[in-house]
Amino acid sequence: MTQPQHGDVHQAGQPQADFVRSDVVIAGGGPAGLAAALSFAREGWQVSVVEKAPRSVLEAPAFDGREIALTHHTVHWLKQHGVWDEIPAEAVCPLEVARVESGRLGGPPLIFHAPGAPQEASSDEALDGEPLGYLVANHLIRQALYRVVSRTEGITLLCRTGVTGYQASRNDVQVQLSDGRVMQARLLVGADGRFSRIREMAGIGSIVHDFGMSILVCRMRHLTPHDNTALQWFDERQTIALLPVASDGGIGDISSLVLTLPPDDIARLRVAEDDDFNAEITRRTDERLGLLRVMSDRITYPLKAVYAHRFHAPRVALIGDAAVGMHPITAHGFNFGIRGQETLVQELSAGPGDPGDAASLQRFERRHRRATFPLFTATNAIAVAYTRDDGPFPLARRAGLMLANRLAPFKKAVTRMLMDPV
Repeated sequence: MTQPQHGDVHQAGQPQADFVRSDVVIAGGGPAGLAAALSFAREGWQVSVVEKAPRSVLEAPAFDGREIALTHHTVHWLKQHGVWDEIPAEAVCPLEVARVESGRLGGPPLIFHAPGAPQEASSDEALDGEPLGYLVANHLIRQALYRVVSRTEGITLLCRTGVTGYQASRNDVQVQLSDGRVMQARLLVGADGRFSRIREMAGIGSIVHDFGMSILVCRMRHLTPHDNTALQWFDERQTIALLPVASDGGIGDISSLVLTLPPDDIARLRVAEDDDFNAEITRRTDERLGLLRVMSDRITYPLKAVYAHRFHAPRVALIGDAAVGMHPITAHGFNFGIRGQETLVQELSAGPGDPGDAASLQRFERRHRRATFPLFTATNAIAVAYTRDDGPFPLARRAGLMLANRLAPFKKAVTRMLMDPV
């Protein structure tokens, strides 16, 4: 067997070992994978997380431009597992208002206020006084998850390695690693992203919706206050989100720009000179936050949504983006990742004690599909309708926003969905 490099294998509370037999092997050390490791360990199962990146990347992940809108349910889970306390309080930005607009001639905006706000009557006293959610940088969440995982008994981190294959039998699964080792477990969890190798190995197909667009994300500083308001703006041939970011003590406020454009435009803006970039983004946002100045790296992503045909195979389960990779419009991708791993562990814990029990995996799939598929399909439909400017789409958008603004039950239902209370 190949001896792992020093510092790349860790088992909290146990000596390092060349071979580890686990109840559960998780492929992928991103947020969903690390969260699942904590959930499984809390139930007393031995867990190994296999991650291609070195330990240093998990210890100090780089800024990746993503600001995550955390629901109340997700925050509750993070608090229960000791993760929330590892996120600096000054880096958390409450979200008080969500504002949706459709172009310069798209009619009045659709505005969602936190329950109990002067503008919003609330019938749910438990939510009164609470923000819609909380915005936190993705790299800070990943770092917080790693810190808790690294000190949790029963979790092994295997870095600088990946899963190259597996064989499932009636009672266990043998997992082949890229360093030549073979691990024996009772469940293999694919938490390895939208283009999951585990999903492919399991022979599970997926719905892939390629929007033919790219996303650019970065932080922008501006003098006009953002007032803890998130703006989603669907305009001609572009979609813009401006998400409020917690203050860093500097002059002015900070917002996260999420700009969706054709790939060639995004590629041009990624390498544009700062002054040219600032001028173009200020123009594209109609100066609604005044002059915008870039203050971070500009990071780009292709815009594709993915939905697996199945969330499990014999002795295999899919979570996170490997199961459901959402369009970012509704900001529910991360929250679905937390919800999915929580549902998986709940169903397995309620089963006969086998983390690969087929009936328990089927129950997990049914629950997670009910929770995700309606919003996945609705989000894709909205993304298409709001990014097309031909035919009846502009008129339909205007009519839809005007109608939604007049339907109080609809706005309350969407507000509750955004908050996802415990």
